[in-house]
Amino acid sequence: MDWEKIIGQENLQTILKESVAEKRVSHAQLFVGNAGYGVLPLVLSYAKEIFTAEKESSAEKVEHLNHLDFHFSFPVFSENGKSLSKRLYPEFRQMILENPYADFNDWKDILDSQNKQLFISADEVEEQNNNFSLKSFEGGTKILIVWQADKMNTAAANKFLKFLEEPPKNTLIFLIAESAEDILPTIFSRCQLVEVPRISDEAIRKKLKGTTVSEEKIDEIIFSAEGNWNIAQSLLSANESVSEFETLFVNWVRFAFQAKKKPQVLKDIVKWGRNIAGWNKEKQKQFLDYCAEMFRLALMQNYGAENLVYKKIAQGNFKWESFANFIHGKNIESILEEISEADYHLTRNANSKIVWTDLGIKLTRFIHRTA
Repeated sequence: MDWEKIIGQENLQTILKESVAEKRVSHAQLFVGNAGYGVLPLVLSYAKEIFTAEKESSAEKVEHLNHLDFHFSFPVFSENGKSLSKRLYPEFRQMILENPYADFNDWKDILDSQNKQLFISADEVEEQNNNFSLKSFEGGTKILIVWQADKMNTAAANKFLKFLEEPPKNTLIFLIAESAEDILPTIFSRCQLVEVPRISDEAIRKKLKGTTVSEEKIDEIIFSAEGNWNIAQSLLSANESVSEFETLFVNWVRFAFQAKKKPQVLKDIVKWGRNIAGWNKEKQKQFLDYCAEMFRLALMQNYGAENLVYKKIAQGNFKWESFANFIHGKNIESILEEISEADYHLTRNANSKIVWTDLGIKLTRFIHRTA
């Protein structure tokens, strides 16, 4: 991947480039940060810089992820007692080529792994040990990228530690994780830590400038994305669904208000939930994000922080200010917790109809709490 294709992170790019130019690349490095911050794109560009410095013809091979001295380890599910990533490398390679910002949930969706556990096994580490014991095909450096390194099980982590302590000659190991908390402390202590910060708002704005989205919408996306390009992409793709989301949100709120005096409205909530459950998982999760966002904005409206309310619902005769009066400190936490819980269950492949019906009904209780 070319450095120019990375969104922002100019300071870190400079540091990595200089380490290659000055030949002071640490043999083991741990890159920590949210996938949406561009951790993998940085590491891919770093690897390309290293290989290209040794042999100019390596650039294209790295770009297409088919360099023979460039290896990946990543979480997979066990099959026939083995958990080797090489059997799923074509799928992984395709995902990264299409979107180097892809995260663990994207990978799970591609594999359609359902309730199968994805992890990096001791067998996988042993496989890489064997790969790196062989002579370099290109006669230079060999690089291993361990994607989602925090998914190593205990046996794998202990075996990987030995590999890390005594790596073969001319071997570079780049571990990638969203958090260092689940990395074995002995592994962590043997790696140079590279913390990848959130992408600057200016960098995301520059990237979005090339789209047909209005300046007002760009401001909304930047505010909600919080430096995460994956969230920005999701909001960008959801832009066309905003009108539909707004309609369904308004219906949900109205059903919740009516249910106290008209229990028969609960049937409408069930239909509402079944309608949403028919969407694909990604769209359902986008709608949950939209709902959480609108409840937070309503809270700020109610508490007098109107300068932070960057959008309101103005559909039909929906009274935004009146609605906001019902969102306060006594119910906002419960509402957002239930939305987060729904997101969790959808991720875990729970029955969507049950998830949405349950969430829909619970709002009827929360919204009537007194401040």
